[in-house]
Amino acid sequence: MKILTFVLFVLLLLIQYPLWWGKGSYYKVYRLNQNLDKQYQINLELRRKNNALKAEVNDLKRGTDVIEERARDELGMIKKDEFFFQIINKPKQ
Repeated sequence: MKILTFVLFVLLLLIQYPLWWGKGSYYKVYRLNQNLDKQYQINLELRRKNNALKAEVNDLKRGTDVIEERARDELGMIKKDEFFFQIINKPKQ
């Protein structure tokens, strides 16, 4: 009877091995789910950035107002017959 109990115990351990440490173990499934959640968040952020860039490209394709605004803000350009005044604040001493 002791031998049968020992054999059954060893078989039980052999059956449990793949469940805890094998290819589809609980731990590996847990880690894969964590990685999946991280990748989902990364994809969501990239999707938001792509949508913003698409909207900006569409604005640039449609009208000259956006192009003019970018030229003024980013390149410091002005229109013909316009004056540019730069005000410099001196630091207090």
